[in-house]
Amino acid sequence: MSEFEDKVVVVTGAAGALGSALVRYFAERGARIAQLDVIKLHNGHFSGTPDLTDAAACHAAVTAIGKELGPIHVLANIAGGFAMGEAVHETTAETWNFLMNLNAHTVLNMARAVVPVMLEQGGGRIINVGAGPGQHGVGRMGAYSASKSVVIRLTEAMADELKTKGINVNCVLPSIIDTERNRADMPDADFSRWVTPDAMAAVIGFLASDAATPIHGAALPVTGLS
Repeated sequence: MSEFEDKVVVVTGAAGALGSALVRYFAERGARIAQLDVIKLHNGHFSGTPDLTDAAACHAAVTAIGKELGPIHVLANIAGGFAMGEAVHETTAETWNFLMNLNAHTVLNMARAVVPVMLEQGGGRIINVGAGPGQHGVGRMGAYSASKSVVIRLTEAMADELKTKGINVNCVLPSIIDTERNRADMPDADFSRWVTPDAMAAVIGFLASDAATPIHGAALPVTGLS
């Protein structure tokens, strides 16, 4: 029997390429899946459409998951996105707030909603999605880099706060993921060098497993050959 059999796994951004791959990964291993995204998914798993940038909506979604599926064992914060921006000195409030809300506030709000549940039950796993540019600034990606840096710093802080309470918090730092959107945006690239969604899902699955019990606050690069 898989160690994820009947465990409750929450996946935000579940409609995207990586989110849907992760849903498949855990479903194949017997988990009960709660999918959160902007659209309702009809594939036999719990599906919710909360605004993840709204703390109250996240709390309501977690409450609903608890009533229908039970306590949450794994939270995979996949929701997020990328956008090029202006030079830092030209960055608009719209660009800054969009990327901070999409990448950072979604993680913070889900942590506020889920961590108390995990503390009450005595443990859990949280995996966030950062990015390589979160480790260093890149021209015309200042707002994006800053938002993903927040994800990494939140991961490290949460790990330090929760590691003695049975909760592991780590993040992955993907490079380019092999998706239809990325192929369309970069048609001349060598797609074989990119990380597939299924490969990313397997890494996240490892961080959710018992084998990752000693790992706290890691920011794990998953770059394939790119």
